[in-house]
Amino acid sequence: MSSTKRTSRRRFIENTAAIGIGAIGATQLLKSCTSEEGTVSAVAGPEFLRSAPDGEPLKAGVIGCGGRGTGAAINFLDAGPNLSIVAIGDVFQDRVDRFRRDLKEQRDYEIPDAGCFVGFDAFKRVLEADVNYVILATPPYFRPEHFQACVEARKDVFMEKPVAVDPVGVRAIMAASKQAEAAGLSVITGTQRRHQWPYNNVFTQVKAGMLGDIVATNVYWNMSKLWHNDLAPGWTEMEWMLRDWVNWTWLSGDHIVEQHIHNIDVSNWFTGKAPVEAVGMGSRLRRPTGDCYDNFSVDFIYDDQVHMNSMCRQINDCADNVSEYIRGTKGYTDCRSFIRDHAGNLLYEYEEPTDEQGESLEVDPYVQEHIDLITAIRTGNQIVEAEETAKSNLTAIMGRQSAYTGKKVTWEEMMGSDLKLGPEGEIALGPVEMNKMVPVAGSAAS
Repeated sequence: MSSTKRTSRRRFIENTAAIGIGAIGATQLLKSCTSEEGTVSAVAGPEFLRSAPDGEPLKAGVIGCGGRGTGAAINFLDAGPNLSIVAIGDVFQDRVDRFRRDLKEQRDYEIPDAGCFVGFDAFKRVLEADVNYVILATPPYFRPEHFQACVEARKDVFMEKPVAVDPVGVRAIMAASKQAEAAGLSVITGTQRRHQWPYNNVFTQVKAGMLGDIVATNVYWNMSKLWHNDLAPGWTEMEWMLRDWVNWTWLSGDHIVEQHIHNIDVSNWFTGKAPVEAVGMGSRLRRPTGDCYDNFSVDFIYDDQVHMNSMCRQINDCADNVSEYIRGTKGYTDCRSFIRDHAGNLLYEYEEPTDEQGESLEVDPYVQEHIDLITAIRTGNQIVEAEETAKSNLTAIMGRQSAYTGKKVTWEEMMGSDLKLGPEGEIALGPVEMNKMVPVAGSAAS
């Protein structure tokens, strides 16, 4: 890496666009629109590369061979030239086998036997292999340890969100992020909305003042039940938990952290800050395994008394809604397609870029993440997202803890908290000694 200077997202996009390889303007500008708030003009949005530039070979190692690890590996291979996957690791052999089968079937790509590792220490073997780009996609409980190991081994990193399940883990990520930045490494996380063309174009207009001052945000991830695995014959308790990880708070952070972090991150990104306190509620109504809730509703408050209303649910046959809305003094936006004034008049509309045949030119944001990371590595224009994602991660944890306890929880309390989830001692297959009770808010006393 030739540069250790941190580069802002905006500056990074300007630098990559200047390369001129596959760059495409993603904004269609509207003429000035007049409303009761006055005349507002759209500004030029960012440009994105549709493929990473060529350069020195990047050899990836994948740690965590489940569905997201497999998907991220394919996204990486699709992101540009001179890319390969040379090492993979997972706790379970069958996941390694399935990963290899899926890459062969979907991309005709084969992983050599010598690059496949199994066990809780598989991540160490991957880092010892001839890799310079690491994809972290295990259950998020393991992310802080694995990220720290990557930084110490001087590897550039793509890591899935969330980056931790508790405050101790979040602080570890923040510390490792500083080390990565100082070492000249680039790090991108799985908050793909920050790499999605529509969101970035609307964000540009908001930052240019089209929305005015932000006064409120609403974020939602309401959907049907995700998935679960019942305890199978021959599995130890630890194996069951790992294969059912989205339903256990110590492994996933609960779904407000594991999934709703995407929407919370949009609010933090557009406001440019994290909330200072939260009061929330939630419950467990239908979840069949684990100790997670299946619904949360949290009132987050920023330091200027701007409120973020947060709602997430994973229950079948209920109203679904995955979205973000931000209201300002001049209007409101859905963060990805339009800005309107308070009377409903259109101030800005994102138009998807197309080629001469009318086909979309947008890149899948799951691929765009890797294009942006590879471009940062090959151009020396460093990008490090880990700390910003950690802040959104801690925001979600703050909401979770408020819902679990029924109490107001502050950012300061979370930053100083010694809460660390998971079993005591070494993580190994076998019984799991820890509290497995579902949290219940408040007191039973009358």
